[in-house]
Amino acid sequence: MSRLSGPLLTQASAQALLAARAAAQTQWSGSLDLGRSQCSVAIEPGHWIVDGGRYPYPPPLKDRTIYRFDGSAFVAVSRYSGALIKLVPTDWGPPTFEIDGIKMLPTAQVSPFDDARRKVELIAPRDKVVLDTCGGLGYFAAWCLAGGVARLISFEKNADVLWLRRLNPWSPDVDDADAIGRFSLEHADVAQAITGLADASVDAILHDPPRFGIAGELYSQTFYDQLARVLRPGGRLFHYTGSPNKLTSGRDVPSEVSKRLQKAGFTTTLAMDGVLAVKAPLRAPRR
Repeated sequence: MSRLSGPLLTQASAQALLAARAAAQTQWSGSLDLGRSQCSVAIEPGHWIVDGGRYPYPPPLKDRTIYRFDGSAFVAVSRYSGALIKLVPTDWGPPTFEIDGIKMLPTAQVSPFDDARRKVELIAPRDKVVLDTCGGLGYFAAWCLAGGVARLISFEKNADVLWLRRLNPWSPDVDDADAIGRFSLEHADVAQAITGLADASVDAILHDPPRFGIAGELYSQTFYDQLARVLRPGGRLFHYTGSPNKLTSGRDVPSEVSKRLQKAGFTTTLAMDGVLAVKAPLRAPRR
């Protein structure tokens, strides 16, 4: 999965470029990769230049939208394949994404990238084989790699999400130097793909499914039994549930998840906005 290169614009960065031109500046310094790094841009009356590429000044851009250059103009980083999926800027730098207007990652109180770090720390990935069931933008994967994971097995069902990853500078690439040999990312539905994994073949699991109404099968007892099957005894699982309003939804999703995981052989505790579960260790044989 090769990364797509080129500058990414938000409303704020586009306005900064236009302001630099209006002020007759010849240089502008800022970020054109969503805060991942800083660069220097040459400002000229008809276009701007960065990394050897010449780009037109954009028209007014929409808020909450990220734009890429398609060869002739800046266009929104979004696709429609039965649902509208788009990369969305945040005040933190690392973007989130939306499907039909529903935000997929928390951003109100914390960066979605830092939020992923705290959750990955719960399963302590160093020297472990980790299953990442629903890869999303790959923020779990990025922190697993940074945390010394031995091998990371990741699945993502949505082809458009994989396309977003190719454009997102914060998403890890299987071809990155520190990922080669340690990271596999497969375009597949984990509900089916997990049946091909061997018993007790992973040391830890990160499970961040879409909400229940979209992917109820990933909250089912059948799937939890599969998670228990592939996880070694004593292994940890973090299951993101979010915090749906019980008064409006009529459901206590974290409690429902905990009960099913317990039935599958886990002990559970509520942690952050999800459930931390530990598979029961093997019992020593009686003498």
